[in-house]
Amino acid sequence: MLQDIAVVQSAVSAFNNVALVGPAFLWWALLMLPLFMLVRLYGNDFVARVGWKNNVLLKKVSVWTVGLTGVWVVLFGGNYAVLRDDLSVLPMLTATILFLVSLFVASYMRNTTLPFKGWKRWLLIIAVLIIVGTSDMHVWWGPLLQIGAMLAGVLFGRFSGGEMRSMGSCVLVMMTAMLSILMQPEFFRFGQLGNLTIAHLLAVLVFGISAVGAVVASNVKARGKIGRSLFVKMKWLGRVVCALGAALFLLTEALPVFIGTLIAVACVFAMSVWHEKTSKESLGNKLFAISLMAFGVITVMPVITALGLVYWMNTPDVDFYHEIKVLL
Repeated sequence: MLQDIAVVQSAVSAFNNVALVGPAFLWWALLMLPLFMLVRLYGNDFVARVGWKNNVLLKKVSVWTVGLTGVWVVLFGGNYAVLRDDLSVLPMLTATILFLVSLFVASYMRNTTLPFKGWKRWLLIIAVLIIVGTSDMHVWWGPLLQIGAMLAGVLFGRFSGGEMRSMGSCVLVMMTAMLSILMQPEFFRFGQLGNLTIAHLLAVLVFGISAVGAVVASNVKARGKIGRSLFVKMKWLGRVVCALGAALFLLTEALPVFIGTLIAVACVFAMSVWHEKTSKESLGNKLFAISLMAFGVITVMPVITALGLVYWMNTPDVDFYHEIKVLL
């Protein structure tokens, strides 16, 4: 611990721990409010100008969100100058995210030709490989792992039989990135060797609950078969479990607790949808928009938040307060 590099790294860690007292991502989100208001006012004009009709809006928003998440991981997820390099699983996390991103994007570009021709195209490919490889330079096999994960995803996606499901796959990529943040926050913008603040944790809960709700509401079909008495008892039991899980997560910041809480939330949401006589696909679209907005704020990518706002405006209106009460 008395080596020069250890002293320097400890000083860097202490500096970043001080920065964690004020969650900068929250203040950046507040400073972005004028931009979000402009998106709210003129977002439909942008959608009309780029030709994103309602039948392709979900696909376009999902592809852009997943692609930007991949770029974010490459550019911002590789700070290896910390004390626990030997214990880090970050290379595997970033490789997993890159594989999922490449698989998803490539499945939507199976019939798309790469830009440029001849040597310019090869120059573009080499530049992308170099950028991806330099995201992990702490060991000799780091670049090979990242490049291999990306190429494997492109290969599987390019020769897949069809496009991956837009909403579910986008939620999977965002959730994987969020789990990475909780596992090793020092590598993903939240400082080095420090705890997450209450603002971070609440934002993560908002994202997780809305993302799970979007998937459940969009895929689970209403059956109307659960008896009223049994449903009320099970619903209150599920609410208690979810509330305890959320409180325990705020106290411990533990990844297993977060995952368990989301599983309990998914069970409660699924039970609520099963009990109803009509499905909640429109509510699922709204919850997906909220998850996009929350994810953009947490990762400080206002473009994704703007995409969430655009998606919210261009999906069918619902009585959100009433519908979310039914779901909860």
